[in-house]
Amino acid sequence: MNCSAFKQVDVFTSERFKGNALAVVLDAEGLADADMQRIAAWTNLSETAFVLPSSPGADYRVRIFTPRSELPFAGHPSVGTAHALLEAGHIASSDHLIQECAAGLLPVRVVGEGSERRVFIRAPRARLDPPGAAITAAVTRALSRAPAGAHPPRVANNGPDWLICDLGDEAAVRALQPDMTALERLSAETGSIGISVFGRAAGSEYQLVVRAFAPADGVPEDPVTGSANAAIGAYLLATGQLDAIGANYRVSQGREIGRDGYVDVCVDAASGEVEIGGRSITSIDGMLALPRRRDG
Repeated sequence: MNCSAFKQVDVFTSERFKGNALAVVLDAEGLADADMQRIAAWTNLSETAFVLPSSPGADYRVRIFTPRSELPFAGHPSVGTAHALLEAGHIASSDHLIQECAAGLLPVRVVGEGSERRVFIRAPRARLDPPGAAITAAVTRALSRAPAGAHPPRVANNGPDWLICDLGDEAAVRALQPDMTALERLSAETGSIGISVFGRAAGSEYQLVVRAFAPADGVPEDPVTGSANAAIGAYLLATGQLDAIGANYRVSQGREIGRDGYVDVCVDAASGEVEIGGRSITSIDGMLALPRRRDG
């Protein structure tokens, strides 16, 4: 039987069964693309990561699949895969690593050890589409409420395309009850994987509250989303709102669906680079039976 070491990791949390669960297949060499997609649909998590031999210059290579498609980059699989590989001893412990994925070679920063370890990934540089009245109108229809503030929704691409929308404050974000069918139409209209909304928090424990919805990709509400949070950081910088929040801030996401995760976001205002990171904890550690490999 073909088998691989397998972990299910809760990312952006230090508590099991919170944060965003990630399946990691630690030896995916020889698996066909269709097999990876089938396994990702079977795990039925927002993403499943497949570790493969890397090119020169990288410490590891990962391919990332949602239940329906492959992504060039995603944040919580990047953070969780590094955690899984370090924990398993599959890569040497280091403060700095290089991840290879479909979006290229991305720097990884590791802070602390063991249960205190936090992993940060530098997201691909976000490209923001220009704002448009049609997008604002589509968002208003899908959410049954108008965006807040002076800066309209925009699509940001840092691997996936996320539609970013400012709802103003924490209460508005937490109270949102979107129509998933309307959000699927919104994704089709804007060419995005989904929409991520944010609002400012009044307390000091975290500075932003975020929710992300991607029903068109089989994920009605993503518990805690690295790529969307990196896109929001780029949006705040591009629209001149970062100074009011701070270049290093914490995000609360997932509380509405019982997952209560926290993402640390670091924005370099000079370069425009955005890092997202946090803690992870393993909930399942074992072996996964695999389909026959291509080299089998």
